[in-house]
Amino acid sequence: MDKNISFTLKVWRQRGPKAKGAFETYKMNDIPGDTSFLEMLDILNEQLVNENKEPVAFDHDCREGICGMCSLYVNGHPHGPATGATTCQLYMRRFKDGDTITVEPWRSAGFPVIRDLMVDRTAFDKIQQAGGYVSINTGGIPDANAIPIGKDIAEEAMDAAACIGCGACVAACKNGSAMLFVSAKVSQFALLPQGKVEAKKRVKAMVAKMDELGFGNCTNTRACEAECPKCVSISNIARLNREFIKAKLKD
Repeated sequence: MDKNISFTLKVWRQRGPKAKGAFETYKMNDIPGDTSFLEMLDILNEQLVNENKEPVAFDHDCREGICGMCSLYVNGHPHGPATGATTCQLYMRRFKDGDTITVEPWRSAGFPVIRDLMVDRTAFDKIQQAGGYVSINTGGIPDANAIPIGKDIAEEAMDAAACIGCGACVAACKNGSAMLFVSAKVSQFALLPQGKVEAKKRVKAMVAKMDELGFGNCTNTRACEAECPKCVSISNIARLNREFIKAKLKD
């Protein structure tokens, strides 16, 4: 059984996008080690409400490592110190009794702070929308294996599709680049025959929208790959560059 720990929590508080933010310090006592990080924040908020204080705003949804909403910077790492895991999959047993834990929102021009630990990540939605749709004439109901796809190609496409759009790659990058996210979304279609029809239009539109929204350039430091909770590979960035160059040469 995990033992209880007590620690100091430094949390970024900011009332709105234009407001000046600052860290506030809270003492957390006797938190069970099997408590998830988000459950620990729930406990903090219950304490604050009981003291007639404003609870900390933070994003969450599934709490199962699927949706990517739990976008928190914990002790200098997007999603915290656990490798290949989201914040909701981080447990307090990772920390030691007496630790100081610092919690911040994503830091990126592309993700403005809404309040406290919540940021506006609709920029990712806009990039995906710019990619458009996939059109394919299937005729009648096709057999599941009617389009032969090599196992290695299918697995690469699935690995790219594992990206949950949480934004950890942007938060980890010193340039605030969204290249890992965009390349994963381009790759999951570029690798499959269903995505070939709009391939050139898609890659140009998504890259243009990414640049328009103020994300930085990629300098291949691999920080994005190291912090990605789904371990998406930067090989997708190389594929994105190839797809983009081919599309521009076609023009």
